[in-house]
Amino acid sequence: MTISFEGRVAIVTGAGGGLGRAYALELARRGAKVVVNDLGAARDGTGQSDAALKVVEEIEQAGGTAMANGGSVTDEGQMIEMVAKAKEAWGGVHILINNAGILRDKSFTKMTMDDWRLVVDVHLTGSATATKAVWDMMREQNYGRILMTASSTGLYGNFGQANYGAAKLGLAGFTKTLYLEGAKYNVKVNTIAPVAGTRMTEDIFPPEAFKAFAPENVVPAALFLVSEDAPTNQIVGAGAGFFHTAHVTMTKGKMLSTDDRTPEGVAAHWAEISDREGETVPKSGADQSMTILQSLQG
Repeated sequence: MTISFEGRVAIVTGAGGGLGRAYALELARRGAKVVVNDLGAARDGTGQSDAALKVVEEIEQAGGTAMANGGSVTDEGQMIEMVAKAKEAWGGVHILINNAGILRDKSFTKMTMDDWRLVVDVHLTGSATATKAVWDMMREQNYGRILMTASSTGLYGNFGQANYGAAKLGLAGFTKTLYLEGAKYNVKVNTIAPVAGTRMTEDIFPPEAFKAFAPENVVPAALFLVSEDAPTNQIVGAGAGFFHTAHVTMTKGKMLSTDDRTPEGVAAHWAEISDREGETVPKSGADQSMTILQSLQG
């Protein structure tokens, strides 16, 4: 089976370099018309660049179709305008990859609230802003594929990245509601947690690892997750050719007697409450309530 994007229009934010560039190039190679969005040149989000134009040139030289866009994901008007231009030129938008991001790494004790707000604004609110700009169109055309970019920091934690981790786990939660709201309109929403050697990680990886974690090794998972036959509500990790899924699970738990419903009772039964044998992956938040109701009836 060959996955093709012929007839599809894709927007990739933060596509001037790294992962976004790799996504844009491969989408175009497989037939998509691509909006290459990029704002800043530096990983802290500062500066303007012509990076998007260079990626468009690469795509066009390879025989593809693309347009550059310099809008900020933090600006609602610019995102609406970006989507309108894509629709005017190519008739609609079928794919959105929310990839734009910055870092402001510091331990929480040294982090200012400005550092917090900026990172959350770009990653979490920026993804919501771009998504909002395409959402109604995707519902109306009864087709949409949206990919959020989470991180191992959001899923599992990492010292010095409280702002980044909060935003990234927030995106996984954002996915889990949007997949429900988009289901009947054939709008599928997934999350990718990439590990890649990019400008955001160039001083973290040793040289050989940096090469192994080339962005191109994340592309297969990202493009599968925005393809026509993609699953939905998945969290997929990808890096260096290794792929896995991650899940928010729920243990079987323990219904405590009336007398045991105290802090001491929770402590006494903690081993049973936290026992992961037989844990489940809820399909929605309602599953938690249903599990409790079933325990009450039992």
